[in-house]
Amino acid sequence: MKPQPMKTYLDRILCHEELTREETRDILIGITKEEYPVEQISALLTGLQMRGITVDELLGFRDGILETGVPVPLDCDRYIDVVGTGGDRKNTFNISTTACFVIAGAGYRVAKHGNYAATSTSGASNVIANHGVKFTDDIDRLNRSINECGIVYLHAQLFAKAMKFVGPIRRNLQFPTCFNLLGPIVNPAKPQCQLLGVANLDQMRLYNNVYQKIGIDYGIVNSIDGYDEISLTGDFKVTTNSYERVFKPSDLGFATAKPEELASGATESEAAAIFDSVLNNTALPAQKNIVLANAAFGIQVLERGRKEIDECVDIARESIDSGKALATFKKFVALNS
Repeated sequence: MKPQPMKTYLDRILCHEELTREETRDILIGITKEEYPVEQISALLTGLQMRGITVDELLGFRDGILETGVPVPLDCDRYIDVVGTGGDRKNTFNISTTACFVIAGAGYRVAKHGNYAATSTSGASNVIANHGVKFTDDIDRLNRSINECGIVYLHAQLFAKAMKFVGPIRRNLQFPTCFNLLGPIVNPAKPQCQLLGVANLDQMRLYNNVYQKIGIDYGIVNSIDGYDEISLTGDFKVTTNSYERVFKPSDLGFATAKPEELASGATESEAAAIFDSVLNNTALPAQKNIVLANAAFGIQVLERGRKEIDECVDIARESIDSGKALATFKKFVALNS
C-alpha cells in the first residue's frame, strides 16, 4: 500500500485523529528515504507532541526504526536490557549501566543498549568508552561478548540508522518529541526482558501498554520524586507483567538516600570513578544500595517474578560482594577493547 502524502497525515492530526501503526511505520521509512521536507516532519512531530502519541503510533515508529536499522541476532535465548528514558535532568551517575554488570555478574545475560549523554554528564556510551571499549556492530564479536562474559553493549548510533535523519530536526525543535520515547524500545537485539525507568506516571502507563503489545517480560519503575530509576530518595512505583506496587526504600532493607548521593559529578571521569567504585565495592552505601535495588528488579523480571524481591536483592549483593560483577566488567573490557 502506497503511503499517503504528509499533508493527509497532518490534516488528520490537526483534527485530533489517530494514525495507525502501519501508517507511522510508513512515515518513518519515508523519512529515511528523504521523501518529506524538513518543515513537514517538524509539523508532524509538533502535532503529535501537542496531542500526545498513542501506543500504536509509537509502535509504528519502532517498527520502522528496527526495519531500517541493523539487526543483532544473538545466539542465546533470554537476556535483559536495563535502561531509563532519560530527560529527568537529575544528573545521576550511571545507575542502569552499573546494574547491568551486577546482573551479568550474577550469572544472567544482558544486552545493554545505550548512547552518549543528552541531558546528563555521562550516558552509558560515555562511561563504557571511558574504559577503552570500542563500539562495534560486528555480530560475531557481539555474540562472543554475551556468551563469554554474559553482557554485550550495543551503541545506538551504530544500529538505529533512521535516527540520523531526524537528529537535526529534533535539535532545532528544542522540545522533547515522540522520538525521545523510542530509545528504550528500539534495542536491535529485541530483548525478551526489560527493566525501564520512567520519569513520570504518564510514561509508565504508556510503556505498560507498549510492552503488553510487544509481548515481553518487563518491569517499569518510577521514583515518585521524578527520577527515571529507583533512586531510594523516597517512595517508588513498580509495575510488571504480574503486579503494580508502591515501595518504600525500607521495604527492601535500605535507608532513604539523599539526592546528592546520586550525583554523577561534573565530568565524565568523575562519573566513571563512581561506576568503578560500585563494582569495586568501595562506593558510598547509598550508591551501592541504589544499584542493588535496580539490579534486583531486573533479576526479578528475568526470573519471571518467581523470586521475591528480597531474594533478588541478595543475588545482586552477592554479585558485588563476591567480586563477580567486577570480574565480569574486566572481562568485558578485555574482550571489547
